[in-house]
Amino acid sequence: MKVEKISELTTSRLSVYLRCLEELSASGVRTISSEELARKFRLNSAQIRKDLAYFGEFGVRGVGYYVDDLREHLRRILGLDKEHKVCIIGAGRLGTALADYNGFKKSNFSVVALFDIDESKIGKSIGNVKIYNFADFHKIVRLEKIEIAVITVPAYAAQQVLDEVVRAGIKAVLNFAPVTLIADASVKVKTVDLTTSLESLSYFLNQPVNGRDE
Repeated sequence: MKVEKISELTTSRLSVYLRCLEELSASGVRTISSEELARKFRLNSAQIRKDLAYFGEFGVRGVGYYVDDLREHLRRILGLDKEHKVCIIGAGRLGTALADYNGFKKSNFSVVALFDIDESKIGKSIGNVKIYNFADFHKIVRLEKIEIAVITVPAYAAQQVLDEVVRAGIKAVLNFAPVTLIADASVKVKTVDLTTSLESLSYFLNQPVNGRDE
């Protein structure tokens, strides 16, 4: 496996391929070629073959890919063959909405704890997820074996929260705070900036119709 050459864009595409394969499997499709996969889901067949080649040879000449086998391979590559425990820091509107998100129930990600510093929220639950005092963060992370942290606190507090997350030994962070966070290279921080995404869409809407596809 050529790990050093695998980019985040590649792993993101693997996630897309996995969703396509799950849809095919549910429809009873047993085999499919890269060309058929690309045509059905508006993908690039050459890109599919290139991305999969990083991880081995999965196609069979004259047959294509066995849908269920490739699906299981991708699940293992993406680490989705095991459960990942997630915590959310910041029990505001976004944090509580994420904790109550039904999509997690159909995935290998389970939210096991919410954290906040607001005494009026601590001890309450959002669905089955309890809100803990952030002062107990390190203890709960150890007890629950939490691997992923989601940060939904205001921008001014986000770096301090991230520092605590790193000190607790968590190596994967999803950040919703509208600020650039700094962490050691051993920690993966992925930021979801809703404002930036909306501003990009606003730019698109502001362009002449003939220039939108350029």
